[in-house]
Parts: sequence; C-alpha cells; structure tokens
Amino acid sequence: MAGPDTPDLARAAEAGGADLVEIGFPFSDPLADGPVIRRAAERALAQGMRTAECLECLRAVRESVSVPLVPMTYASLLEAYGWEQFVADARAAGASSLILADVPADVRPEVRRVQLVAPTSTDERIALAARSTDGWLYLVTVAGTTGARSELSPALAPLVERTRTLTDVPLYAGFGISTQEQAAAAAELADGVVVGSAALLAAEEGPAALEQFVFQLRASLA
Repeated sequence: MAGPDTPDLARAAEAGGADLVEIGFPFSDPLADGPVIRRAAERALAQGMRTAECLECLRAVRESVSVPLVPMTYASLLEAYGWEQFVADARAAGASSLILADVPADVRPEVRRVQLVAPTSTDERIALAARSTDGWLYLVTVAGTTGARSELSPALAPLVERTRTLTDVPLYAGFGISTQEQAAAAAELADGVVVGSAALLAAEEGPAALEQFVFQLRASLA
C-alpha cells in the first residue's frame, strides 16, 4: 500500500527476488480486499495518502527499483481524479500497467490494464479479458476477498486449464496465496503468483522481514 515507507519496502521486495511490485492506492471502500489490505488502506489514508500523494510515492518508488510497478485501485478513485488524467499521470510517474479491481473488461476498454478473471468467469468473459489485458491475466483463485487461506483453492487448476485453451498470455494466480507451499503449488499450474496480504503482514515488521519473506517465496518457486 502506498505510504511514506513504500520506496524502502519496494527495494526490499526487489532484493528478495520479486519480479514486479504491485502498489495499492488506498480507497475507503475496497470491496475486493480482506482485513489485512483494508487495514493497510486505512493506515495510508490516515497518513494523508490521497491520489496525488500516491502518484508522488509511485514516482519515488520508480526511482528506487527497476522492476515493473503496477498500481492497484478502484474505479471511484479514477472517476474523481479523471480517467484519462490518472492513466497519463500514473504512466508518467513510472507505472508499467494498472489493475482496477472493480472494472469489468468491457468497461473503459480504452484504459489499458491487467484484467482479472475468476472461477465464476465464463469462457466468453475470459476470452474478452485475455484480448484486452495488458501483458498478463490475473487469475483470482477464490471467490470473495483477498487474504490468507489455509490451502490453495481447488478452483485454480480448472481455471488455469480453461484459460489456457482460450489464450496464450501469461497467467498469474493470486488471492489467498500466502505460504511457500501454496506458492509452489500455484506456480506448478500458472506462470507466476501474486502475494498481497501475507507480504503486507511481513512489511509491517519492516523491510528486512519483507525481503526475507519474498526470498523464501522465490526460493519455493525454483
């Protein structure tokens, strides 16, 4: 989540082996997020992190790391800021792409972004998302919000199988992946994994803890 310590945390994630860094732009009603990310968003908002401040934070992170940076947020933030202006300013600040958790693939198609698909997505929706996605597809492994789960969702394997018959874009699995074992199991199915809540918990302990967490995750994917 964007905040004063984000550049240090991004450097730690890169040092641990992260291939890209997703940066949450806080929103007061993050419907797709579980308690850990909600708490981080509330903390960021309390620190004064509004859209302009988040963009400055993004710029500072871009100066600190070389991996791709992907802001993740919600439509209301862009609606208030201005859709075209936000996209232009985010790109200028160093964003490699964008994730909008609550905007379907057929809405605002002019906003180039990473698309999300879920086990409940029809083949038609998956194909549409694949055609319009920016670089890779984000596979939501579970229904509901983000957050750690006790085991990898059994819905991931059939979702990967269906999606691979429809597109050859890279598939990254996220939502509910928090342990080395879950990451390794997901990586056997998909092309990569996205870990949010567990990484934020590590980040709460500081950059060193985050670097070690990412390093261990990365080692499990080898």
